[in-house]
This record gives sequence, C-alpha cells and structure tokens, in this order.
Amino acid sequence: MNNLIVFTGGPGSGKTSVIDALKSKGYRCAPEVGRKVIQLQVEQQGSALPWLDKVAFRDEMVREELANYQAFESSEQPVFFDRSIVDSYGYSLLEALPIPQSLLNSCNGLEYNSKVFIFPPWDSIFINDQERKQDFGEAVATYENMVSAYTRFGYQLVEVPKLSVEERVEFILASIDSGE
Repeated sequence: MNNLIVFTGGPGSGKTSVIDALKSKGYRCAPEVGRKVIQLQVEQQGSALPWLDKVAFRDEMVREELANYQAFESSEQPVFFDRSIVDSYGYSLLEALPIPQSLLNSCNGLEYNSKVFIFPPWDSIFINDQERKQDFGEAVATYENMVSAYTRFGYQLVEVPKLSVEERVEFILASIDSGE
C-alpha cells in the first residue's frame, strides 16, 4: 500500500482540523504548503502570493509539494498530506493559469495512495483569516477543480462526510484500514 494519503477540497472545509487531530493521535502529517508559502512570502515581503502573482504562488507551492513528497515518499507508516502536487494543477485550472509540462510530469510521476479523501464545501464551518481570503463561492469552485484534477490523474475520490472532527478522523482511519 502506498502510505502517502492525501486530503483535498476547497478552503475552509475542515482538512487542517482533521490533520491536527491525526497529529494529536501520533500520525505523521506533511505540512500544508499553501499557508507556508503565504506566511513566508508575507514575512519576506515577496510577491509569490495568490493576490499578487498567482503563477509565482503556484510555482512556490509546487516546489514545496515536491519537497514534502521527497521527505515522506519512503515512509512505511501512513503520512497524511494536506493537499498534494495535484492541487497545484487544480489551482492552475481554477485560476486559468498556463500549466507547465514540468507540473504535468510531476502529477503523473509522483505516486500517492490511490484513494484521496476529498472534503466537500461546508458553509457552516467556512471562515476567512489572514491567509484565506477566498469567499465561499471560490471555495466551491476550488472543490470542483480539485475533483477534476484528481479524476484526471486517476485517483479514487472518497468524500469525507460532514461530521465532527473526531468522526471524520474515525471515518478516514476506518476507510484506510478496510482498504475500501
């Protein structure tokens, strides 16, 4: 079994809360790159930000996703990813950005678990913050583009039900254990 397990979906759908709960249970989790890139760019007064230079932002996310993949690719235990390289492709679709061949090669070449957990838009938990400036409509559009992206690259999407964080964690762990 490929132990690199991806969570995807639109912003504000509960992915990070589930990742935090998994961490508290002792599971290994790769850092989320979008926030990391935004925080670093703001700190450095850089322009690779989704509200300044979407292509540069995407390219920084790709670099970080490649580093995440390389850091965890040989793990014999499950590692949960808050997004993957395929999300950078989905972001490119969402923003109508040119898609470089190198990104397509990475999406085709990097192998994650074939089962990807997708978090549907959830209006009642959606909030904005310093790094998340999208509105709920953009969250829905992001979700739709992630469905297209992961489907294109042959992943099986498993929708995570709108339940408490603990129930979502139980659902995900049961899905992994059962091999469903």
